[in-house]
Amino acid sequence: MTRKVIVITDCDHPSVAIEREVLEGMGFTVVLEQCRTEEDVIAKCQEAYGLINQYAPLTKRVLSSLPNCQVVVRYGVGVDNVDLNAASEAGIQVCNVPDYGVEEVSDHALALIFALKRKINLLSNDVKQNNWDFQICRPIRRLRDLTLGVVGLGRIGQATARKAKGLGWNVISYDRNEKRTMAGVQSVTFNELLETADIISVHVPLSTDTHHLFSQEAFRRMKRGAIIVNTARGPIINERALEEAIHTNQIAGAALDVMEQEPPQPNHPLFRFDNVIITPHAAWYSEEASFDLKRKAAEEAGRVVLGEAPYNPVNELQGIGGTPR
Repeated sequence: MTRKVIVITDCDHPSVAIEREVLEGMGFTVVLEQCRTEEDVIAKCQEAYGLINQYAPLTKRVLSSLPNCQVVVRYGVGVDNVDLNAASEAGIQVCNVPDYGVEEVSDHALALIFALKRKINLLSNDVKQNNWDFQICRPIRRLRDLTLGVVGLGRIGQATARKAKGLGWNVISYDRNEKRTMAGVQSVTFNELLETADIISVHVPLSTDTHHLFSQEAFRRMKRGAIIVNTARGPIINERALEEAIHTNQIAGAALDVMEQEPPQPNHPLFRFDNVIITPHAAWYSEEASFDLKRKAAEEAGRVVLGEAPYNPVNELQGIGGTPR
């Protein structure tokens, strides 16, 4: 009996041994490609019954050109490179892996907050220039006296809020879903959060509603002296508006693990600011999180092709849990 093929369209992981072990154990053949364009995916995935995808574009044109495909599983939480409506029209189940890296991303968000508010980069760089003077970091305020505003109370937002509460911080939150609340965390409107928070940590998915959620108007509403941390998706922040807000001292700084374009262009305007910290979309990473991500993505792809209900469907198909073609 010929084994069905599951294609990994692209990935920047050093190995796909975990995916191979899982899927070959379920009776599949695994093919690794490095697709970059629509044409690549169409040409190399014709035999695929399932796709595991990182960055390759899965547009309507692509999805309608794959005759056997039943499922797309994204490495990670976001699915912004997949046309969900087109997938539903084509009978293709789209899934993500929402329950990996929660501890890592929330830890990274807090690490960025500490680094920015305690001015770690400024102090370290100054010492490396053979100086020894803490005065350059004035003023620094006690973190327990400040208010953290968490935008988005999903798994990662809640983990960030929980850890901050454990440090004794005052935490407020905003979520578009008003039913998402958390004990000990005051729910406020978006504008109230902008006007109240000393630190804003962003944890919402990217969608048409959240694209450039942090606009020029939003930054003008923020407290002078506030900072913003983004470990979610780059386009949630309008980087031109952020640059202006920092240049004019409307806000005191930013820490970004994600950017509108990744990697950013050389000499990006935000690079010139000492009060901007940028890390290369690394918040999700630990060896343990990487293992979980790869295993769960592979298991989900195999599960759906075998006719079982997905654990983490993103789009809606007819039938209970989705009925892929």
